[in-house]
Amino acid sequence: MSAAFGSASHWAAGGEGVPAQPGLSLIRALQFGDSLLPVGGFAFSAGLESAIQTGVVSDVHTLEEFTRTALQEAALGDGIGLIWAHRAASAGDLAWLARVDEAVHARKLASEARTMSLRMGRKLTELGAAVIDAPLLIAWRERVAAGTAFSCYPVALGSVFAAQGLPARDAFAVHQYGVAAMLLGAALRLMRIDHIATQRLLYRLNSDVDAAYTHAADARLEDMAGFAPLTEVLAAVHVKASVRLFMS
Repeated sequence: MSAAFGSASHWAAGGEGVPAQPGLSLIRALQFGDSLLPVGGFAFSAGLESAIQTGVVSDVHTLEEFTRTALQEAALGDGIGLIWAHRAASAGDLAWLARVDEAVHARKLASEARTMSLRMGRKLTELGAAVIDAPLLIAWRERVAAGTAFSCYPVALGSVFAAQGLPARDAFAVHQYGVAAMLLGAALRLMRIDHIATQRLLYRLNSDVDAAYTHAADARLEDMAGFAPLTEVLAAVHVKASVRLFMS
């Protein structure tokens, strides 16, 4: 680990940029956390399609448990990577940002998980560089275009928030919300469940995001883990499925 970064406890939650006013900060977080942001998230179900086809998810209860597990996996995996990417971007250290990016990519064992992270990350990098026009994001986009960086989604999200002076905690919350919203949005198209039920689930599942952030923020980059056997099996099943509505 670079000596310039020190331990996780060395870092405050906020970015190194000029802090936005509270209202504007919220607006920016809402914009880049919007489920309708054109980065392609609607095309993926994060394994839910296979889970329903194989009977792992069959009702509201099993959907909640599946989504809760996905959120825990995201917090201990991509969530840690996102926080370290935010720190690297806040410091303007593209070399360290690339190392975080490589670490996140190396933990994407399933091809569909890699595809989802890369497509969404690259789209967000392009969008962020074009909309925010921050030098760091433009330089990062150039690395991605040159093929010297992956720009996995959590890395892109952390960078976009850091470039605006928005705190890592907000980026982490947006990421976790996005995981739950993606799964529950897919559930509306894949099973018999209504909008009220999915909103109730979303409300409950997001209630422990602050505790998850505190745990992830104290972790080393090396602690980032992606061990989820069932998810990997479902991804393999999905690749060979004869009927697919989603790309993952």
